[in-house]
Amino acid sequence: MSNPIYLALDVPRLDAAEALARKVKGHVGGLKLGLEFFCAHGHHGVHELAKVGLPIFLDLKLHDIPNTVAAAMQAIHVLEPAIVTIHAAGGRAMMEDAKAAAGEHTKVVAVTLLTSLDETDMAATGVGGSAHDQVMRLADLAHQSGLDGIVCSGHEVGAVHKQWKDGFFVVPGLRPAGGAMGDQKRAVTPRQARDAGASVLVIGRPISRAEDPVAAARAIEATL
Repeated sequence: MSNPIYLALDVPRLDAAEALARKVKGHVGGLKLGLEFFCAHGHHGVHELAKVGLPIFLDLKLHDIPNTVAAAMQAIHVLEPAIVTIHAAGGRAMMEDAKAAAGEHTKVVAVTLLTSLDETDMAATGVGGSAHDQVMRLADLAHQSGLDGIVCSGHEVGAVHKQWKDGFFVVPGLRPAGGAMGDQKRAVTPRQARDAGASVLVIGRPISRAEDPVAAARAIEATL
């Protein structure tokens, strides 16, 4: 794709989300709509944002029994999303059924490990080993299940790309060089993630909360 930046529209109001999308549409490659947006605005909200004219990434992180996830995939066919997320932890049968039920032009990617979790959280749920090992394990399972790719952090995308050459990799949690790091200790820049093999760069607050979102989007785009 020419512009790998997908703007995360974590905006509660539909009119504000649409206004921001229209403002920066020349400097991003797509729009990412998450669970909060979908629960608040449903199919109608997605249809409205689709009018902006950019590909839609539905970040729904579906995770249920295979039949339910497949039915949910069929229910969003009409929205024609470019990308949809499911949870790799749902297992092989769920991932296979999700991919089989997805639209012909929809990429199905699996979330490996939420960025809010660390080894302590993993151990509490009975998962041993490092976060990196868990991501690699689930990436391999997603590949075997016939998915298009995975969601992972910028710290794992290089290693995953080495073992899955033609995979489609979505990387969130990016911070532009020189930008506010917040609580990120080892933030990866969009350019670093792209160079490591990221297919899609999900960027939210550095653009949406910038004083000048257009200038912020343009500046990030110029680094790629």
